[in-house]
Amino acid sequence: MDLNFTEADQKFRAEVVDFIKTNLPAEIADKVKHGKHLSKDDHMRWQQALGRKGWLVASWPKKHGGPGWTATQKYIFDNVCAEMNCPPIIPFGTKMVGPVIYTFGNEEQKQRFLPGIRESTVWWCQGYSEPGSGSDLASLKTRAVREGDHYIVNGSKTWTTLGQYAEWIFCLVRTDVNAKQQEGISFLLIDMKSPGVEVQPIIMADGGHEVNSVFFTDVKVPVENLIGKEGEGWTYAKFLLANERSGIAAVPQSKRGVESLKRIAASEQQDGKPLIQDGAFRDKIADLEIQLQALEFTELRILSSEAAGGAPGPEVSFLKIRGSEIQQRITELAVEAVGYYANPYLPGLLWQGSNEEPVGPAYATTAAPRYFNVRKTSIYGGSNEIQKNIIAKMVLGL
Repeated sequence: MDLNFTEADQKFRAEVVDFIKTNLPAEIADKVKHGKHLSKDDHMRWQQALGRKGWLVASWPKKHGGPGWTATQKYIFDNVCAEMNCPPIIPFGTKMVGPVIYTFGNEEQKQRFLPGIRESTVWWCQGYSEPGSGSDLASLKTRAVREGDHYIVNGSKTWTTLGQYAEWIFCLVRTDVNAKQQEGISFLLIDMKSPGVEVQPIIMADGGHEVNSVFFTDVKVPVENLIGKEGEGWTYAKFLLANERSGIAAVPQSKRGVESLKRIAASEQQDGKPLIQDGAFRDKIADLEIQLQALEFTELRILSSEAAGGAPGPEVSFLKIRGSEIQQRITELAVEAVGYYANPYLPGLLWQGSNEEPVGPAYATTAAPRYFNVRKTSIYGGSNEIQKNIIAKMVLGL
C-alpha cells in the first residue's frame, strides 16, 4: 500500500481546504473546536453545503450520486475535515439507511428517498435498540402487523440519537412472531409525522439532549415502505451495522483529540514544570499515539479493500473496538491532565450563550462532560463484547 500522496492527491487536498474555508461558518467551527453542542441548523448548514458540492455521500457509488472518490481521497477528506473543525456528518442517512436503500431497495424507493439524503434536506434517525433489546438486538419486540396495504406498528425504540430532529426513522420490526428470532424481522421506513409516533427526550450526563425514546401506537405504515422482502430485515440490519461500525473508529477525530491533549499537557503545570515534561504522562500519550497509528493503518487496509470492490465485513469490528477504546482513553487523560479543574461539573458551558462561569482554563470545562459522554462509545453500534464474539466467530473461525 503506497502511503505517499500523488500530485493529484495534493491538489485534491488543497481543493478540500479551500472549500471548507469558503463554506464552513466560523461560528460553527468554533463550536466544534471547543466541544460545544451543535444545533440542527449547524449540522444542516454544513451538510447542505457538502450536498450542493456533491461531497456529502463520499462512500456511495457514483451511479447513486457519490463523488467517485478513491480510498485515498476519502482519507484526505476525513482528515482535513477533522483538522479544520468541521461538524461530523450525521451518519443515519448517509452511511446507514442510504446504502441499505440503494443496495436492497426497489427503484421507486431509490428515486423517492436517496435525493433527500444526498442533499441533506431530510433528517433520518435509527430505530434499532429497544428497552429490552440492545446488544441482543434480535430479541426486539416492536410489532408490525399487515392489514391490507399498510403495516400497523406498535412498540418502542430507545437511545434514538437526534430523533427529535428527524423526519424519518428506519426501523427493525417483528413481522412474524412464530419464526426464528432473526427470520421474523423486517426493515421498515416510517414517517416521524405519522399519527401515533411520540418522541420523549433522554438527557445525557453532559446535559445534552442527544438521545430519545420513540413510541409507536397503532402507527400506519404503507407496505411500499418495506425494504426488500418481509422477514429478511436481519440481513439488511447486519449490512447496515457493518457500515456503521466502520465509521465509529473516528480516527481523524481521535488524531485531533491527541493534538488537543498535547496542548493541554503543555499548558498545565506540575511541580513548576509543564505536564508534558513529566515522563510518565508523556509515555501515556506516546502509547496512545502508537495505538492510534496502528488503528489508522488497519482502517486504510479496509478502505483499500473497499476501493477494490469489497464491502465492509466482520473485520470492521476491530475498528469499532479499538476506536472506541482510544476515544475513551483520550478523555481519561484529559481529565487527568486538568486535575482538580475537572471537578466543577458545568455541562451548561457546552451550550452557546451559557450563563455559567468557567472555573480554571477554558479547555478544562469540557473535560468532565466529555469523559462521561464518551463512555457510550464502547456500547453503541453493538457493544465491544459483541464485537469480540463476531471476530472470534467470523474472522478467527472459533
